[in-house]
Amino acid sequence: MRQRLIVLAVLLLILVGIVVWVFQPDRADLSVQAVTGRVPKLTAPEVETFPTTDVAEAVGWPEGARPSAAAGLTVQAFARGLDHPRWLYQLPNGDVLVAETNSPPRDRDGITGWVMDRLMRKAGASVPSADRITLLRDTDGDGIADKRSPFLNGLHSPFGMALVGETLYVANTDALLAFPYESGQTRITAKPDKIAALPGGGNHWTRNILADPATGRIWVAIGSSSNIAEDGMAAEEGRARIVTVDPDTGAAREYATGMRNPTGLALNPQTGKLWAVVNARDMLGSDMPPDYLTEVDFGNFYGWPWYYWGGYSDPRVDGVGPQGRDMRQYTARPDYALGPHVAPMGLAFAAGAKLGDRFAQGAFVGEHGSWNRVPPSGYKVVYIPFGEDGFPADGAAPVDVLTGFLNDDGDARGRPVGVIVGRDGGLLVADDVGNTIWRVTAAAQSKAG
Repeated sequence: MRQRLIVLAVLLLILVGIVVWVFQPDRADLSVQAVTGRVPKLTAPEVETFPTTDVAEAVGWPEGARPSAAAGLTVQAFARGLDHPRWLYQLPNGDVLVAETNSPPRDRDGITGWVMDRLMRKAGASVPSADRITLLRDTDGDGIADKRSPFLNGLHSPFGMALVGETLYVANTDALLAFPYESGQTRITAKPDKIAALPGGGNHWTRNILADPATGRIWVAIGSSSNIAEDGMAAEEGRARIVTVDPDTGAAREYATGMRNPTGLALNPQTGKLWAVVNARDMLGSDMPPDYLTEVDFGNFYGWPWYYWGGYSDPRVDGVGPQGRDMRQYTARPDYALGPHVAPMGLAFAAGAKLGDRFAQGAFVGEHGSWNRVPPSGYKVVYIPFGEDGFPADGAAPVDVLTGFLNDDGDARGRPVGVIVGRDGGLLVADDVGNTIWRVTAAAQSKAG
C-alpha cells in the first residue's frame, strides 16, 4: 500500500510538472532595447502551442494621477471622461476629433480565441463601442478642452479620419464614408456617402486612413483577420495591406501587402513619403519578432504570413497559400524595429511640435502594450530621432516621452493609442483605458497644471 502511494505521488508530481512545463509563460531573454533600432538583435523563434500571456489588468487612473513625462516636458489632461478614445484628428481650425470606439462584437473560436477573449476583458478592451466621433474645443487657449460636442453618431467601429477640402472621410471597420463639412461646425447630421466597402470581421478591426496629397486618393490600412492565416488565405482576402481608394469612384488598388496589422499612417515631412507602424505576429516567443516603423513604397511586400523582418521564415505557415515560399526574395525589410510585442498604433511626425530641440526631427509612436510577452513591453509613448536623410538616425534608440501607464503592481492605469501634434505645438495622446486625452508640452509652455 505504501509503495502504491509513493508511485501515485511520483506520477502526480510528473503530471504536475508536465502541466507546468506546457503552460508556463515563456520569458524574454533579451531586453526590449536589444530588439529595437535599424539592426535589431534577432533570436530563433520559439513556437508556442499555448500562448504566453501577461496582459496588464485595466484599473484606470486614481484621482490626481497622471503619466510621467520626459525631462523638460509636462503632461496634463486635455479632456477626461471619454468612452474608450482610440484615435485623434485635428481640423484646420484647431478642433480635435476623437473616435470613441472599439471592436464590433464577435465570437472567438478555438483555444486561441478563448484566450484572446479573456485577455481583452482583462485589458479593458471588451467594452461596447460607443460608435461615435466627439469634437473637443479649447476656446480660451489654456490647454484644456472646455467645449465638447457629439460630432458624428451611429457609426460602426469608426477609426481613421481625414479632411479633404469640404469633405470629411471616416473609416468604419467595414466601409469608407464621406460627410460634408463646414469649418467651425460642431455636429454633422447629414447622411454619409459610402465611398467603398472594406473587408471586416475577424481580428484587427481598425481601419486608419490618410489622404495622399499627390494623387487625391485615400490610403487605407487594413489588418489581417488572424495571426498567421490559420483560417486559410481565403479568409484574408483584401487584408494585411495598405490600399488606395479613389474617392470619386470607390475603386481600390493594392499599395503595399504582407503587413499583418498596419495602424498608424503619416507623411514624413522631410521626404513627403508614406510611413506606417505595424504590429508583427504573435506566439513566436517573448523576444520575437519586433514590431516596426517603416517607409512604405508602392508595391512593397513585407512577408506576412510567411516571413517577418525581411525574410526570416515562420515555421508555422508552410503550405499556407500556393505562392508563399516563393516570395522570400521580394520581402522588404522594415526600416526600424520598435521592440517585440509593444503594439505600436499611433504615429505622428514632429513637424510643428514645440517640445524643444530634442524632439524636433523624428516621429512619436503610441505603444498600446503587449499581451504576448513576459515581462510586458510597450505601454508608453516613444520618440524616434530621424537623421537628415529622412530615416531613423543610425544607432538611435527610442526616447521615452510618456510613461507610467503601468503602476507598481503591473496594472494598466492607461494605454496610449493615437498621437497627434496639436496646433499649439503640444502632443495629444489618446488613452483608451484611462478614457483621457493627455497633452504633453514643454515645461515652460504649459498653461495649466
